[in-house]
Amino acid sequence: MTNDAASAPSSPPPFEGSLPYILLLTVVAALGGLLFGYDTAVIAGAIDYLQEKFNLSPGMKGWTTSNILLGCAVGAAFAGPLSDAFGRKRLLILAAVFFAVSAVWSAIPNTLTEFILARFLGGLAVGAAAIVSPLYIAEIAPAHLRGRLVALQQIAIISGMVVVSIVNWIIALQGDHTWNVESGWRWMFGSETLPALLFLLCLLVVPESPRWLLKRGRETEALYVLARLGGKLRAVWEAAEIRRAIAEETGRLDELLRPGYRRLLLIAIILAILQQVTGINAIVYYTPTIFRSSGSTDAWALFWTIITQAVNLGFTLIAIAIVDRLGRRPLLLLTSAAMGVSLVLLGTAFYAGLPQLWVVAFVLLYMASFAVGMGPVVWVVLAEIFPTRTRGLAMGIATVALWLADFLITQTAPMMYAAWGPAFAFWSYAVMCAVCLVFVSVFLPETKGKTLEEIERMFLHRPQ
Repeated sequence: MTNDAASAPSSPPPFEGSLPYILLLTVVAALGGLLFGYDTAVIAGAIDYLQEKFNLSPGMKGWTTSNILLGCAVGAAFAGPLSDAFGRKRLLILAAVFFAVSAVWSAIPNTLTEFILARFLGGLAVGAAAIVSPLYIAEIAPAHLRGRLVALQQIAIISGMVVVSIVNWIIALQGDHTWNVESGWRWMFGSETLPALLFLLCLLVVPESPRWLLKRGRETEALYVLARLGGKLRAVWEAAEIRRAIAEETGRLDELLRPGYRRLLLIAIILAILQQVTGINAIVYYTPTIFRSSGSTDAWALFWTIITQAVNLGFTLIAIAIVDRLGRRPLLLLTSAAMGVSLVLLGTAFYAGLPQLWVVAFVLLYMASFAVGMGPVVWVVLAEIFPTRTRGLAMGIATVALWLADFLITQTAPMMYAAWGPAFAFWSYAVMCAVCLVFVSVFLPETKGKTLEEIERMFLHRPQ
């Protein structure tokens, strides 16, 4: 133990850091989340043009849309270990480079194979950003601000979806349908180059995570960063706290497979999968397709997509404001039921041939329901239910399961739309909402207002 650590006070000294500096670092890291949303949602505006350009079957349309999600799963699986080995900052810089290269490459392919390889590369960046951006924010944020600052990552992701919806709409208005089939979609993917380069340039001037520096024995650098974040006295105390936390990180895969932990891991994996199989990305990635199939022109389909993502953002902000007051379980129960009802109504609108505005209304109802519950609250629960020593590994496993479920839904959605029609596809997702409702009501206790230690006892010491 260093002399500084030995002299660390037992209680935290007052916060004397620079709040603007902390916000600056948070915004830079959250740009990774914005690119996450931008890169995954850009395909929504382009996929129908790509289908016509490359004469895609429903199965190939699904593959063209969903292959990025396999990259996300791979990126998420390896981002944690690689960031432990090489640093949070280096992994984010690598992700920024991948984002930029993928954006340019996706805009200039001559063949579908080239396009798919470019999108897979972007998926690696998304998977890495999904893990490392919130990790970096959590490690530089003061404890009293951590929850709100980490929440900015989720806001940034959805903001990226809103921004790219607007960009896609503006680009589509620059020409007619033929121009969009030949060139418009290329500009849609290429537009991501600018935010990717901004992310890269900003990362060059931010410091490495102090927690990672201490873990690697780089005491002087870590204390310097901690002093800028919280003040000199607080830096010594926080360094000692970080060392104690690092000493407790002994979680291994075999520990997660023990009876009590195994049950926790199974709950997390099923909840992560249910977030996806209830249909969210069968709508998000194909929103313009859904609106076109109900009678919209290209421009109106992309405009309604902007409104859909704006509703997503607005209700996510509501969720962040109320999750600690209403609780996790009630929100998940209420919103899974609301999602199911809205999907039944959406399917009925297609089956009965109702006017287009009904389709728009039911899509917006579904999106609002997801955004206020299943979207952000699932991530809150996943972050709470695991003990500290196994949380990182368990979250990584659950995240990979989520991406794979996302891939499955995105790949099969066009095939289901073509084979069964939109009505039966939406009704099948409604059935999964009912499954989610039952699962949450039976297996997920409330965690609101409980310390992480109380939650651990609640899950690990109940009858198996």
